[in-house]
Amino acid sequence: MRSSVRLSVLDQSVACAGRGQDAAIRQTVALAEHCERFGYARFWLSEHHSLPTIVGTAPEVLMAAIAARTARIRIGSAGVMLPHYSAFKVAEQFRVLDALAPGRIDLGVGRAPGADHRTSLLLNPDPRAADHFPQQVRELHAWVMGEDLPEGHAGRGIHAHPRAATAPQLWMLGSSGYGAQLAGHFGMPYSFAHFITDGEGCADALELYRHMFRPGLVERPLANVCVWALAADSEEEAWRLFASRERARVDRQTGRFGPLLPPEEAARPYTEAEEAFRRNLRSRAMVGTGEQVVQKLRALAESLEIEELVVITWTWDAQAQRRSYELIAQAAGLPAA
Repeated sequence: MRSSVRLSVLDQSVACAGRGQDAAIRQTVALAEHCERFGYARFWLSEHHSLPTIVGTAPEVLMAAIAARTARIRIGSAGVMLPHYSAFKVAEQFRVLDALAPGRIDLGVGRAPGADHRTSLLLNPDPRAADHFPQQVRELHAWVMGEDLPEGHAGRGIHAHPRAATAPQLWMLGSSGYGAQLAGHFGMPYSFAHFITDGEGCADALELYRHMFRPGLVERPLANVCVWALAADSEEEAWRLFASRERARVDRQTGRFGPLLPPEEAARPYTEAEEAFRRNLRSRAMVGTGEQVVQKLRALAESLEIEELVVITWTWDAQAQRRSYELIAQAAGLPAA
């Protein structure tokens, strides 16, 4: 992979059949340590609620644990679903995280609920909370950066502590044109969730972001793409491991959620529509040996003209997940510690 493209990691603390959900949280922390050793630039964590598959509900808590066990890798949220919360409280949490890991904290925010409607209302009873997202982003930026809010704002003169020489880097996350436009308007770094849409809309969103961009938090457009990928020691083994992810994606299409199944238990008869979806999923999947996956990642980065890819990998076997990141790092020539 060309030197101008960085590789990072997104982990979602995926529950696996036969093991407790608490094990998924501990595995995320161990994976962060592993990925730092193999030269990845960032380690990001997602936020989901009331899902039996993805059990990472509090990225800010996991970030603190990872900060205590790492020394170099940037740690971030991908992201905090801001409409659920007070922007001021989020700013305080991330100022504390920056004190624990100065200059290593990314604060990625999103508007999507990361939950069903009922769960969202339990997090924030206001059914129109997402309508205030742009205002929340403005407030969050001011409090994170130690700037004051405009005259007349209820929060003017209020500051998020602890204050320090460094500050979290604010990112906008999205899988549609909305986040791209907002990131461009505020001059924020932007991350597109390629793995959610299987790439649909990615190029258009990046083009929209660059077109709308005006200098703000950063002076020029800064974007990355979060993409699903899986490597193994052989192509055959990689496709065998992919069966777990494949089953989860097919089931999700019909509203079925559960822990990730071992590859040997993942197969089931598919309907005609499910089989068509499965074939399409496989045709786009970045699966293979380390060298094969890196070739696909390189082609994607070049086609989208981006400088960073964030890799997400689901496997039932924790060791297979760690091995995948190891193989990709080695094939890409990342500087191992």
